[in-house]
Amino acid sequence: MQNTPKVPAADPVLFAELVGEHIADIVARLNDETLERATGVLAHLPFERAVEVLDRPELDRPGELLLELPGTASGGLLAAMSADRAAAALRELDGADRTALLTRLDFETAAGLKQLLAYPPDTAGSLMTTEFVSVPATYTAETTLRHLREVERTRETIYAIHVLEPKTRALLRIVTLRQLIAAEPATPIVEVGPGRAPIVVEPETDREDVARLISIHDLLSVPVLNHRGQVLGIVTVDDVIDAIVAESTEDVQKFGGVEGIAEPYMQITFGRMIRKRAGWLAALFIGEMLTASAMQHFEDELAKAVVLTLFIPLIMSSGGNSGSQATSLLIRALALGQLRLRDWWRVAIREIPTGLTLGAILGAVGMARIAAWQVAGIYDYGPHWPLIALTVGVGLVGIVTFGSLSGSMLPFVLKRLGFDPASASAPFVATLVDVTGLVIYFSVALVILKGTLL
Repeated sequence: MQNTPKVPAADPVLFAELVGEHIADIVARLNDETLERATGVLAHLPFERAVEVLDRPELDRPGELLLELPGTASGGLLAAMSADRAAAALRELDGADRTALLTRLDFETAAGLKQLLAYPPDTAGSLMTTEFVSVPATYTAETTLRHLREVERTRETIYAIHVLEPKTRALLRIVTLRQLIAAEPATPIVEVGPGRAPIVVEPETDREDVARLISIHDLLSVPVLNHRGQVLGIVTVDDVIDAIVAESTEDVQKFGGVEGIAEPYMQITFGRMIRKRAGWLAALFIGEMLTASAMQHFEDELAKAVVLTLFIPLIMSSGGNSGSQATSLLIRALALGQLRLRDWWRVAIREIPTGLTLGAILGAVGMARIAAWQVAGIYDYGPHWPLIALTVGVGLVGIVTFGSLSGSMLPFVLKRLGFDPASASAPFVATLVDVTGLVIYFSVALVILKGTLL
């Protein structure tokens, strides 16, 4: 366990600039400062303002900032933070530092945060906050409003009131603040608003599914229930937005052929950067070795018709581009719930004619280019140039069709195997299509050019 260091004095100029600023501006400036200077400012801000700063998801290294504060100060701030943000701050620390902060809390608060930390990352349980409004079904609208006035400062949101069965504390319904305000004071709270079954999730529900539910049903929050129907916490829309941004960032990185990195770019250490990128590059390099093997297999054909090599980059890039297009469309559709695994055959039926059409368009352009260069005298492809043009055209049709089909099927295969479909990165698809593209191209050439160049 680390000894708590002495808090550095706040830089007077920096503190004077920030003390009256908006919370978002303070967070942005602290993110640009060293840990020592940021801790100095945080330690001297008014308590409520410091809590607001620490509660902002945009703040970098909140756990490290809390560690640099004295025990009483960090314990008080951590206890005052919303439960989900406090858990997120603790989650970024290692075991010893996390324990050091938890020991500065009272038993009840520490136990609640430990419960949140026990849920797997990227699940509803890890996102939820335990600070929600709940009332027993015996309350009226008037007593519920009175209760709201008493607890509103200690709750993350008061826009959803969770009505519980008095004995079992199972969730019966959810009443919105608007419905509550519009109700007659004497109306039993269980009769306020329409009697629809509430939209709920389990602690293990994936954060993408939670985001989809909130988006579809236009909710401000969704309750997380245990197997007895009791409310463990709620996931609010702002937490979901943060999760969506994090998930999208990870997916974009994976699609670019990089293992997901949560930290901002400038905070990634050199060693971590190498570890996250080297594995993918090595795997792709090994895959590209198959391209050399394919070319070696057709070595005799290349020696007889060297002109075919001029179009290898064109062929390979076109197949990879079509595959990457299909993959990006399918990954997004799967992420948004527009497609399910059982829809793979419907996608294949759409992609085959799409690939044929796109390939025909590119093939026509490629053939026109060869003809134009030959007729204009820019380059002489030899007496059999029409057959070479036909080879390129037919090859492009086959390669683009294969690229579209394989690029669309790969996300389904990965999801079926339990992997993130975003792992079907553009470089990975391009590598796959490069190898098969060469085989298709030279196979077409063998058929069309047999008896002439081959």
